[in-house]
Parts: sequence; structure tokens; C-alpha cells
Amino acid sequence: MTKTKPISHPFLLLLVLIAHAAMMILVALSFGITAEVVKLACIVLTADFIGSIILQFVQREACTVDTVLLLVIGMSTIYQSCFGGLEFALKHFAFGVGAFLMCQASYLVTRNPYRAERMKPLWYALFFGLVAAIRFLTGSRSMWIDLGFITIQPSEFVKPVFVLICASSIRTQLKKASFLGIHFVPDNLLLIFCTGVIAVLQWWCRDLGSLPTFLAVAGFAFLLRFCYLREKISARLMIFLILCVIAAAVFAWKAAPAYVQERLHSDIWADMSGTGYQQVKALTAIAEGGWFGKGAGNGTLIRVAASRTDIVFSTICEEWGLFTGMMTVILVLFLPASILTVPPRSYYHSGLAVGVAAVFMVQMTLNIFGSCNLIPFTGVTIPFISQGGSSMLASGILAGFLKAAQAPVLTDRSTAKGGA
Repeated sequence: MTKTKPISHPFLLLLVLIAHAAMMILVALSFGITAEVVKLACIVLTADFIGSIILQFVQREACTVDTVLLLVIGMSTIYQSCFGGLEFALKHFAFGVGAFLMCQASYLVTRNPYRAERMKPLWYALFFGLVAAIRFLTGSRSMWIDLGFITIQPSEFVKPVFVLICASSIRTQLKKASFLGIHFVPDNLLLIFCTGVIAVLQWWCRDLGSLPTFLAVAGFAFLLRFCYLREKISARLMIFLILCVIAAAVFAWKAAPAYVQERLHSDIWADMSGTGYQQVKALTAIAEGGWFGKGAGNGTLIRVAASRTDIVFSTICEEWGLFTGMMTVILVLFLPASILTVPPRSYYHSGLAVGVAAVFMVQMTLNIFGSCNLIPFTGVTIPFISQGGSSMLASGILAGFLKAAQAPVLTDRSTAKGGA
């Protein structure tokens, strides 16, 4: 069988270097040729060079994910270093390097679908271990574990584990059980149970912002199950499912906590110094930045809370312009879209790719729509762009799933050795 010739690896890395060099020229135009500018340029471009050397030892078929990851991490480091002034974002860069390494590690774990599916009990153990950590180690109804020198958000790592659970259950659809004459798939019940656990945990922690992300992953997982079995959905079942979704939405709307109800019904322009303060500032920053921005370091949104995380899109638009902000969004979305260049060759990797796409797309939508006042603030981050340690590392793990789907190992060695 003739292998498809991959995209030229050196050519892609050259594009990354050109993009980062162009950004540094714009930084130099804003701050001049200073020691801090030279330091930032040297670190970002050296990281590109070292990353390209590392990638020489990995599968070339998956170079698209790695290259886009290098590009996005370098861009976000430049953004975070220039917001409101120039100071190298060492912490953000360090977690970016960690995300790149986590990508390579998760790729090695999931590139063989047979081995990864046999590890399903481990994924469930990790899931409930993380849930227990959130419940008992984070303090009073919190999502963070404070170790003094660093804080960890276990809920971010629940996302890749949940994607693994959803993907590893697809092939089990033919293993049906029966109870009192009712036929069901045990893995489907486990998936529903895990989704319910997440919903209860998010409500208990008073942090419902990430719940749409998990619901999207679970929803696409069940959609893949129908596709796997090639079952036709009857009109009655379709109507029933639509009614269930509507009923759940109405229940969630009515039963939402008081702080959520306040966000849903608040008029930001009527309370610009109160509940609407952040969104008013975010919208004003986008408008003032225009298409091409005020220039790196010339923004004022950095003085507002969460300017590097929840409303980072507005901060980028203010200093770099709406055009650059939209290009950044497209680049991040290109990570899950890059799977289309080399489609997955197993149902397991298809499940991983769809799960990662759901996480990235929903998080991007919630963050940007929140900044633009189309929905209330949810507190979710833009993968690889927003400042954050746990979020960055978890996003790196998810990127590794995409890489595994592009360059899989489809030989089940244990079966071959057993003579099956």
C-alpha cells in the first residue's frame, strides 16, 4: 500500500518562524529595540527551533498538529508578554512547553486504539479519582487545590479523561445486556452516570461554566454510537429526544442558582459599574481596538480582572486588532479541523477527534460570546491562549489525541502474539 506523502515538515516550521518573527517586528515597533524585546524574540524563536528538532523524532504524518501547536503557543506567549506593557510571561511560556510535552505523551498512550481501549478501567479510575479530589481536597465548594506555591484545577483534567471514556465505549455497542426484558448497553449507562456526576459536581462547586463543554462531549459521543450501529432514528424517538432536551433546558433555566439568574437577566449598560463592568469594558476594548488595534502594550483592558483569561479575546482585539483576534480563533480551531487532512482510521480515534473538537469549539464559543455580551460570562478559557496552568496542560493532552488520530498504530500486538 502506497503511503500518502505528508506535508513538508521544514516548510511548515518555516511558516511558524515567519509568523513569530513578524509578530516580534510589530512588538519592536511598539516598544523599540530593547533588551526585553530581544529576550522575548530569542526565547520564542529558540523554542521554535528546539521544537522542530524534537519533532524530527516523531511521526511525520502528524506534523500538522505539532506545527499548529508550536505556532499557537508562541503567539500566546507574545500576547501575554505584551498586555499593558512588556514583561516576559515566564509562567505562561513554561506551561506552554508543558502542554507541548503533554501532547507528545498523550499521543504515545492513545496512538494504538486496541491498547488504549484495554485501559478503559484506568480511565474510569482516573475520572472518579479526580472527582474525589475536587470534592474533598479543594476546600469549601471550590474547583481549585491550593498547594501554596501553585494552584491546580482538577476539573480541567476531567475533560481529557471524559473524552477517553466517551471514545473507548463506542465499540461496546454490540455488547448488550438485558434486565426485566429491557435491553441496554452497560457502557451507555456508565456514560450517562458519569455525565450526571459531572453535572452534580459543577452545581456543588457553583461553577456551571464548563458544564456545556461536558454535555457537548457526551452528546457527540451518543451521536457516534448511532453512527457506529448505523441505526435509523425513528420519528417518535427523535420527537422524544427533542422534548427531553427542551424539558432539560427549561428545568436548568428555572433551577439555576441565584448568581446565574442574575447574569441571565442583568442589563450590563444599566449597571456598568457593577455586574456589567467586565463586559462593558470588554466590548469597549474591542471597539477601540478596531481592525488593527492600538499596538502591542498600548491597551488598558489589562487593568480589568480576568483580562488574561475570561476576556482575553477582548484584550487581544484591543492591542492587536479584531483581524488578529479572528485569525487567532481560526488557528486554534484549525487544531481539531486539521484531523480532516488525515482522517481517522478507527472508531476509537474518531471518538477522540470528535470529543476534542467539541471541547475546543464550545470553550471558544463560550469565551468569545461572553466577551461580546451575547451570553453571560462562564469563566472558561480559550485553549492555549488564555493564561492558566491546568487549562494549558489539559489542552495539550487533548491535542495529543488529535495527533494520535492522524498517525495511529493499528496493529494489536497482543492479539498477534496470542495467535488470534
